[in-house]
Amino acid sequence: MTKPAQPTTKQGRAAIGRRPGADPASTWVRQADASEAPARASIYTARLTIDVTPALRGRIKVIAFRGGLTAADMLRELLEREYPEDGI
Repeated sequence: MTKPAQPTTKQGRAAIGRRPGADPASTWVRQADASEAPARASIYTARLTIDVTPALRGRIKVIAFRGGLTAADMLRELLEREYPEDGI
């Protein structure tokens, strides 16, 4: 078998192709994150970290998915319901 011919430049050197573009899926995700970030950042400015069992984390994620929400959005709603501002 013969190898396919390499493209060459006028000087006879092998042509170097342009750098491949970014993965389309990664580009799409970054665009969505960039458009969403300012709105969320202005509303949610504090991070809360809690330790839960892997089983509880799994249940939270499944219930959120079934409800069409992210786990974070679902938990924010739950916390707002349980701890309303007028309860202070």
